[in-house]
Amino acid sequence: MQAILQQIQSEAQSLFGKGQVASYIPALAQVPPRQFGMAVARVDGRTYEVGAAHTPFSLQSITKLFAFVLALKLVGDELWLRVGREPSGAAFNSMVQLETEKGIPRNPFINAGALVITDILTTRYAHLDIALLGALRRLTDDANLSWNARIAKSERDTAHRNMAMAYFMKSYGNLVNPPELVLDNYCRQCAIEMNCAQLAQATLFLANQGRDISKDGHPGEQFLSADAARRVNALLLTCGAYDAAGDFAYRTGLPIKTGVGGGIVAVVPGKATVAVWAPELDGKGNSVLGGFALERLGELVDWEAGV
Repeated sequence: MQAILQQIQSEAQSLFGKGQVASYIPALAQVPPRQFGMAVARVDGRTYEVGAAHTPFSLQSITKLFAFVLALKLVGDELWLRVGREPSGAAFNSMVQLETEKGIPRNPFINAGALVITDILTTRYAHLDIALLGALRRLTDDANLSWNARIAKSERDTAHRNMAMAYFMKSYGNLVNPPELVLDNYCRQCAIEMNCAQLAQATLFLANQGRDISKDGHPGEQFLSADAARRVNALLLTCGAYDAAGDFAYRTGLPIKTGVGGGIVAVVPGKATVAVWAPELDGKGNSVLGGFALERLGELVDWEAGV
């Protein structure tokens, strides 16, 4: 596995310059573009890393996965009264479908859906940022995990479209809390930072029937039921990469979640999780090198053989 990761890192170098860092959030526009990190965490406790696997980056939309799981644990199937489970086929920040579908977002992983999830959590937690960080610190076994205040402010200062979506859903009764409060929480959530090694560790419960695995390979808490983990993975496969979800499903065959910070996390059910980070994005907001790396990993690794 280590040799395979090194091969992928070497091959990916030719793709530098094929994308651009996110520019609509000023703080992300300052991230040096030519970086690549990758980590694999197996359910038996083995880990493999290459490149900038320990360089922190802004999770951005990848946090939608963890917020969604937290909301699912809290309210269960009631969640589906306020958000759908279908691929949107539209950009992550599109408002087009909200009017025709009466303020019900297509899925939890587009921005409108993530705002509804944040609203659910805001109702439950007085300090949502602390609650979400607490869950992520348990999953990563890292008490120092935090969010970047500079990135959160930069995102909040430019969140005009998200604010418009929040007020639009409020007009349909699908937002309970003040839109300003929801957006404050959402921007702090998106500004949580991790590195590839931490991200792979944090998502291991989705590869292990909902049960967390500690850094030393020992079983941890049952973070999510096995049935719920299976359903989350299904939603990641169909909706996790914005309007490129179908393309990613075809190329990788894996449940994934992408973010405009350049990160991607993928789940190999029963086997492992994979986190990759390279901040240069394609036109749909997904990491160019990250997508390549996951596709090549699928071509080079025989998971059933235990490589």
